[in-house]
Amino acid sequence: MAIGPRLDLRQSQQLVMTPQLQQAIKLLAASNLEIESFIADALEANPLLEAGAVSREAGEPDGESDVPREEFTADQLIAQGQGEGDAPLDIDTSALDRDRDTGDGDPGVGGSSGDGARNSDAEWANAEWGGAIGDGAGSAGGGAEDYSGIESARAAELSLSEHLDRQIGGLAVNQGEVRAARHIAGLLDEAGYLTTDLRDIAYDLGITLDQAEDALEVVQMCDPTGVGARTLAECLALQAKEADRYDPCMRALIDNLDLVAKGEVARLKRICQVDDEDFADMLRELRSYDPKPGLAFAAVTSEAVIPDVLVTRNDSGGWDIALNEATLPRLIVNRSYYVELSAGAPSEEAQGWLKEKLADAHWLIRALDQRQKTILKTAAEIVKQQDGFFRRGVSELRPLTLREVAEKIDMHESTVSRVTSNKYLNCDRGCFELKYFFTSGVGSSDGEGASSGAIKARIKALTDAEDAKKVLSDQALVEMLKAEGFDLARRTVAKYREAAGIGSSAQRRRHKRLESL
Repeated sequence: MAIGPRLDLRQSQQLVMTPQLQQAIKLLAASNLEIESFIADALEANPLLEAGAVSREAGEPDGESDVPREEFTADQLIAQGQGEGDAPLDIDTSALDRDRDTGDGDPGVGGSSGDGARNSDAEWANAEWGGAIGDGAGSAGGGAEDYSGIESARAAELSLSEHLDRQIGGLAVNQGEVRAARHIAGLLDEAGYLTTDLRDIAYDLGITLDQAEDALEVVQMCDPTGVGARTLAECLALQAKEADRYDPCMRALIDNLDLVAKGEVARLKRICQVDDEDFADMLRELRSYDPKPGLAFAAVTSEAVIPDVLVTRNDSGGWDIALNEATLPRLIVNRSYYVELSAGAPSEEAQGWLKEKLADAHWLIRALDQRQKTILKTAAEIVKQQDGFFRRGVSELRPLTLREVAEKIDMHESTVSRVTSNKYLNCDRGCFELKYFFTSGVGSSDGEGASSGAIKARIKALTDAEDAKKVLSDQALVEMLKAEGFDLARRTVAKYREAAGIGSSAQRRRHKRLESL
């Protein structure tokens, strides 16, 4: 075969996404707040777009280019016919997006504690002792029957560093100590712990180690008591000294916090050389201390969640579903302004620019309209599938996957995945992410199965009601759940128990024993 240049013709198929299709996908996956920001940018960039009223008055006719306000019952949304040009947005991007969420995940149930002190003692305190020391220790949440709405916490008026800075000037003996103490105060984490080695601080400031220790002592003299500690034991010791309770017995107890976590009461009483009454008194004192004193001044960064879908019960006993349009302005095309600009633009270039802006405005309004219909139809199917949850709580949450919803509403699975991303649903039971309603399932005697969330909630209820003298083992939980119709293996129960933030039987027995003292 001769070697040389030649021309070949080949045919191939390729999936190409137009810029408008890419933008439509982004709009579908965006939350209402992100859409609000996008619309604000579009209004600034396109002079033909205008923002109308958020909601339409009764009897006002829909404009040709308006994004209509939608509110239907769940059955109406699922059963309604859609015209070809008015269909919900359904985009099959499986060939381009291989990493989409399949919806078969297992959303956890339960809260989590804050970051806290970044040292082994504080991490151990969160993991082993839980809330036994004080309110600031953090606690494990659980799958309760009902969940309250998401609440926003207030931020402190002063940061911890600013609060300490106001006190250091009156406690330090010279300006050098003031400077070093303020430097150390700025290095404390949000829980009030110093995680930087004093030798490194002394080297950075050009002072001796003794001077750095004196500066740290100034910080530890400040309010709240316990800030500037390097370990959990040091934090508790500072608070015990402030309360004038740091005697040899209390010192021995604080030095053996690991034994407290293990519940070795007899050994601790021997080490501290106290009787039952004195030990119970010491333990109550220890629990009254705050293991994370700096959190009282930590700025809370949690943001309030604004729901995208509103679900309310109607008079007939069904559900009304509507988009939350409080943050979404109604877009319209200003045709009179277009006519005026078109008459004053004689050049072909200006006329072409106006036509492009007009087409962009119409496309954006249609895309937003399709987005609304797609979200509403998907949410309606979720409400229909999880009707038991909305009526009776998490115990009635059934297994559900993206594929099931996609088949019911005749859309692609990737479309449902994007619809349920970054969007929240508000109902009588609180505010929930749409992904929350997609849970894996376990077998049950009725053949329908139960969701993992319902199993976790039931395990939480059983462990909460258990007798302190007869803590339930995982095998006992298996038998009790089997009697209720849930066919689970012991390792499955253990997995769900840990996912719900519930300790083992040995850990619960130790905690209940300490609480009874």
